Amino acid sequence: MELLQLPYDLTVCKVADIADIDLSRDFYFIGRTDEEISLVCRTEDTPVNTTEREDGWRSFRICGVLDFSLIGILSRISGILADNGIGIFAVSTYNTDYILVKDENYDKAVRVLSEAGYKVEGVH
Repeated sequence: MELLQLPYDLTVCKVADIADIDLSRDFYFIGRTDEEISLVCRTEDTPVNTTEREDGWRSFRICGVLDFSLIGILSRISGILADNGIGIFAVSTYNTDYILVKDENYDKAVRVLSEAGYKVEGVH
């Protein structure tokens, strides 16, 4: 399986109002529940009015479109990373999954996933 390294720093944050999010940007995930509005975005695109914020994330995208019948893809990747002491923040879209790891663990994540047989492409 192939993973693509995304070439930018990411921020995970909470915002009080969805109007604070610049929806014209090219990369963001919004999660809205009855308790919060969460946002994952490029660090440089983080809204000024966040209520909580954590910078320093990097990401891999699982390449290709993942059929809903596929089982265990995210579980295997997260298991490899967990076995090596690397925590994740995962986001799923209709097409695929994104695995975020803290910047200080990113090189180690690339190495252990490569050693486990994943083809990791892109730039760091």
